[in-house]
Amino acid sequence: MQTVLAILAAYLLGSVSFAMVSSRIFGLADPRSYGSGNPGATNVLRGGNKKAALFTLIGDALKGWAAVYIAQRMGFSDNVIGLVALAVFFGHLFPIFLKFKGGKGVATAAGVLFALDPLLGLAVAGTWLFTAYVFRYSSLAAILAAALAPVYTVLMHGGNSQAVVVGILALALIGKHWQNLQRLLAGQETKIGSKKKH
Repeated sequence: MQTVLAILAAYLLGSVSFAMVSSRIFGLADPRSYGSGNPGATNVLRGGNKKAALFTLIGDALKGWAAVYIAQRMGFSDNVIGLVALAVFFGHLFPIFLKFKGGKGVATAAGVLFALDPLLGLAVAGTWLFTAYVFRYSSLAAILAAALAPVYTVLMHGGNSQAVVVGILALALIGKHWQNLQRLLAGQETKIGSKKKH
């Protein structure tokens, strides 16, 4: 029962959209009504408020980190911690509070990875930052970082249960960016800092 409650709590925490919270705090329009329509930090940034975007980024990352960290502190097994990690992540992707239409999970996944292994989190975040800085595409950075996350995990820890969890996170995250990938290939993807929708 304790395991079920932990997974449910993680899902509900993941369902809290900080894009929606920050938009209300800063008096902005619903992030689903402009740009890509995605309730996430990158789209909030398209609304022109950097503070709101930063609040969204930190909030979404912290909820991923907190869910895993609390599960670790409660002494759950690695398998249960893995399920909690997946629950908070999929809660963000498919939040019950937004009719199961959530964000793309980049910040929340980062928070989860930092909680699982800070070095892994740094490696993946570094990949995202480097790619985003060089190419100016948030989606490309997310896709590449997600693709490399399982590779980093295997190199650091081998093919254990954590690698499976990270692999599932990566596949889901890439899947949520499928339309972005198509726009990238067509040369129509929106660059970081652009407010225009393509």
